[in-house]
Amino acid sequence: MPYVVDFQNVATVGLETSPVAGALAGLRANEARYYRNKYDHVFTVSPAGEVPEVVDRVSRILRKERGIVIGSRPLEATSFEVDGLRMDYVFYESGLSINVMSSIQDGGKRAVGFKLSDGMEVPEELAAFKFARQKSKLAGVIRGSYFVIKGEY
Repeated sequence: MPYVVDFQNVATVGLETSPVAGALAGLRANEARYYRNKYDHVFTVSPAGEVPEVVDRVSRILRKERGIVIGSRPLEATSFEVDGLRMDYVFYESGLSINVMSSIQDGGKRAVGFKLSDGMEVPEELAAFKFARQKSKLAGVIRGSYFVIKGEY
């Protein structure tokens, strides 16, 4: 069942099994606020089991581009289009959020972004990345990194 993420009243709905559920809910709300303010888009997520194609697409890109296999269980995912971009998000039980951005136009921007919830360690599979810090009223300290996608998916 889809869940509209409320960034004014942050809730752990769907994320309760995460050891950093509160911080992950804040991270998810931070994303919802960004898309609402920038694109007037309502950020809606579904349980990962209801949208396996999104989880599989993100997993395939990570594996083929960098040989990365995420060890944590996916809890929620979403896919949507805004301003000529296709966005895929997966939120993991560990507190990790991964997004894949790809331009709908051929030859446009394509990247994978990682965000770590406040209080979680850097997962072993992402140890090679350097993470920048950003403060958020909703999520505390968010650490983020990214890489550019080279292939076509």
